[in-house]
Amino acid sequence: MDLFYAPNSISVATAIALEEAGITYTPRLVDFASSAQSQPEYLAVNPKGRVPALVIDGQILTETGALLEHIATLAPQAGLVPAAPMAAFRMREVMYYLATTMHVAHAHKLRGARWADKPESHADMTAKVPETMSACCTHLEATCDFAPFVVAGGLTLADIYLYVICTWLPGDGVRVEEFPRLCRFIKAMEARASIKAVKTAGML
Repeated sequence: MDLFYAPNSISVATAIALEEAGITYTPRLVDFASSAQSQPEYLAVNPKGRVPALVIDGQILTETGALLEHIATLAPQAGLVPAAPMAAFRMREVMYYLATTMHVAHAHKLRGARWADKPESHADMTAKVPETMSACCTHLEATCDFAPFVVAGGLTLADIYLYVICTWLPGDGVRVEEFPRLCRFIKAMEARASIKAVKTAGML
């Protein structure tokens, strides 16, 4: 199993999930600094030119949420998806919010060209990031259990997804200390062996 990733990107969530699941994988660095994601060699793996991509027995899988769900099915004993239907719904509710709202708000900082052509538009989008990311934190602070994880009962896929996004917050101009419940969540995640493993590997 090969995981194509870029350091500090959302692709690291897949690595954390693999660590939590106890699944052996080979990390394959995609060097964004040299634009490796847009070169033919990587586009043959993922034509979207993004990470992550996971190759399992010759099958190429993409999109973070889908990869996390697949890993959970490969290792049900890890309990990464709650057994209770409502808890599983809450987990996915947060994951979809992260994918469609919070990650997009973060991307406005450096990926404005995806949505606009004028440099002044890019600058305006970048300037808005501290406000929009803080608003996302306010929403999560008010709606997640954070006791200490997103859903009561233990770590799930939503925690893995959220933790990686939380590593972006200081760079996005968010005053993380203003969100005590989120801070407790981050501290709990950083105590886990999976987080320590990806940090030791230089992924975060």
